[in-house]
Amino acid sequence: MRQLLADTTPLTVSPDYRRLWVGLSISNIGTQVTIVAVGLQIYALTGSTLAVGVLGLFSLVPLVALGLYGGALVDHYDRRTVSLVSSLVLWVVVAAIAAQAWFRVESVHLLYGLIAVQSAAFAINNPARSAIIPRLLPKELMPAANALTTLSMNVALTGGPLIGAVLVARLGYSWAYTLDMVLFLAALWAVFRLPPVPPEKPVDGTGRARVGAVGLRSVLDGLRYLATQPNVRTTFVVDIIAMVLSFPRVLWPAAGVIYLGGGEATTGVLAAAFAVGGVLASVFSGGLTRMRRQGQVIVWAITAWGASIAAFGLVLVLVGRGSPDAPVVWAVVAAGVALAFAGGSDSVSSVFRQSILQTATPDHMRGRLQGVFIVVVAGGPRLGEMVLGAEATWFGEGWAAVGGGLTCIVLLWLVVRLTPRFWRYDARHPEP
Repeated sequence: MRQLLADTTPLTVSPDYRRLWVGLSISNIGTQVTIVAVGLQIYALTGSTLAVGVLGLFSLVPLVALGLYGGALVDHYDRRTVSLVSSLVLWVVVAAIAAQAWFRVESVHLLYGLIAVQSAAFAINNPARSAIIPRLLPKELMPAANALTTLSMNVALTGGPLIGAVLVARLGYSWAYTLDMVLFLAALWAVFRLPPVPPEKPVDGTGRARVGAVGLRSVLDGLRYLATQPNVRTTFVVDIIAMVLSFPRVLWPAAGVIYLGGGEATTGVLAAAFAVGGVLASVFSGGLTRMRRQGQVIVWAITAWGASIAAFGLVLVLVGRGSPDAPVVWAVVAAGVALAFAGGSDSVSSVFRQSILQTATPDHMRGRLQGVFIVVVAGGPRLGEMVLGAEATWFGEGWAAVGGGLTCIVLLWLVVRLTPRFWRYDARHPEP
């Protein structure tokens, strides 16, 4: 049983990593509170699932614009400094979101703008934090560290939406955003306590460090390097397929109001169910982190993801659009189970995709590839919200989920057939 539980060795061998993990675990709860509250506020102001989906566009564009450049910054400047400055910007944005709620501005366009600025800062902050972790721990502990990171995120995904939904329903949006402001201070404290983490510089034939300028050339160097790394590149491709075609979060507000009943409370339950699956997968990740055929694990995990999203959509199709006054219990339970399986599958995929990237990439390229990673991981769901939001408007929320999940499975296995090297990937002999 002990071998099945998550490996906590990274927390014991590195005090810096332990502080960072604790700080981010606390702040992640507040982040999830704000994500749910913003979605609910926009839906309340507009009554439109598409309007909630458009929020994804305002997150995606800054991620694409600054994610790659942010990775170049991380490979050029001290990673602690980059993370600390961008974290301060994130805190200021949360304060502004709280202020618009306290003063009852009720402007969808203002919310879109603030989320865009938040996304831009996140595009720099996340690659910096991710590139720091391999410098705090030995390489063989990366899967365990990624499993712990996934665990903390999924705990936040479990509690954050429930807390956010309850605060919005009982106290209003302003208290939800204010809670995020307070909890985010834990992340600032953890980053502030880190030692300097300057990037390692590549050397030329004479043994001198090569130091390039931050700019378009640096970004293009990272993309050219990625083009020569088929296994790392495939981890990005399969995640794009899963997130763009079948990420279900944009459907949850309408599912709670129109299909399942219960309104904001049911929306929080669906989001929490998704996270519960991720928590369970992370808690019992001890055996998974020792698996060496990591490419195959990723493929089967994303296959399970697509099937779970299709099952969630089928529940919505069966219950129909009726705007029930009370929750339809059997449908809420069935939808929650499907989303729990989806969350667990996503967590397993995430652990191994990140591990392949961190172990197969040299330090001087790690920031730029982490920049690509954040564009894919964070940008994919935002684009997926746009796609499913539009499909829900055309075909209904249920059929949008069914079609997205099945299409995800078909395209995934087509990629596997075209890239057999990824299927054979062996963690004992990592090949980028």
